[in-house]
Amino acid sequence: MAMELDVFVGNTTIMDEEVYQLWLDGYTVNDAVKVRMEGGVMEECEASADVLLSDTMDQYRTFQMCERLLHSPAKLANQLLFQIPPHRQAILIERYYAFDDAFVREVLGKKLSKGTKKDLDDIGAKTGVTLKSCRRQFDNFKRVFKVVEELKGPLVENIRQHFLLSDKLARDYAAIVFFANNRFETGKRKLQYLTFQDFAFCAGQLINNWTVGAVDNMVEDMDVDLDKEFLQELKELKILITDKDLLDQHKSLVCTALRGKTKAFNEMEANFKNLSRGLVNIAAKLTNTKDVRDFFIDLVEKFIEPCRSDRWTAADMKLYLTHYTNSAHILDTFKHQVVWDRYMGVIKSCIFKMYHD
Repeated sequence: MAMELDVFVGNTTIMDEEVYQLWLDGYTVNDAVKVRMEGGVMEECEASADVLLSDTMDQYRTFQMCERLLHSPAKLANQLLFQIPPHRQAILIERYYAFDDAFVREVLGKKLSKGTKKDLDDIGAKTGVTLKSCRRQFDNFKRVFKVVEELKGPLVENIRQHFLLSDKLARDYAAIVFFANNRFETGKRKLQYLTFQDFAFCAGQLINNWTVGAVDNMVEDMDVDLDKEFLQELKELKILITDKDLLDQHKSLVCTALRGKTKAFNEMEANFKNLSRGLVNIAAKLTNTKDVRDFFIDLVEKFIEPCRSDRWTAADMKLYLTHYTNSAHILDTFKHQVVWDRYMGVIKSCIFKMYHD
């Protein structure tokens, strides 16, 4: 019996993006087949269950073989084993290094060590992310951290160049590295309302303004370590709360600027000294490692919570902090304007981002 067969031979590696995502999400082959069946792929391609199983297994094998190359993405472009077009390579890399916000929120600020890795079971159960996916994401964080630790130059740029990630993802990884290095506390109950993107935004502000790299862009760990000299200079700001005349003068200037512009004026006037003490004390304590770790919890407890309980709107917050910052420039005997602006620029941006339900 004669049979006609059409055979096509090519060397481009076939990769199904949906199957790749299932593999990344930690699905077993059988579970992935179920998901594909439910998605109607058999009707679409007129394939039997056996063919679907075989195809899924084949793709999983390919992804597993590619995985070691994905650990050093530059190698993917320079290898000959898999013929993958550049645009497809970019998708593979970006998706491999993508992470679940719920997962990263749980490990943010923790040490990227074996101790944390042991907790991945619990984190997976809490966030609904499979253990396999938790491990991939955690190992990616650790890998990026280790590589950039040894490099000079800007953190975001180093991550982008070494791991070939998009600008957005590189910035998110910079935030993860920065938090892991400084061990910021993010797990306390009062901070649970904050999302990873809230913290990532604040990390960007701190990296761009308070690190060594903000003043010298070719030193090691420049975007990871806070500028010790600057932290020392922040102690000078205490004069704003220890000098009674200066404190009264500052209050008077701010209240004059705010009067008639907000419904929360009475609360702002009554609480001025407490709020000012809160912000200046946070600045003065940042030379201690423990107080650096507690930076976000201090912002919430000393400033955000009191304003929230007085029912300030986001617009009230912007108005208050703008006048609070600017009025310090008019104080006759206050001589630390440059340090003040460098400090308050970040504080304002972080509080604006963190002031939500």
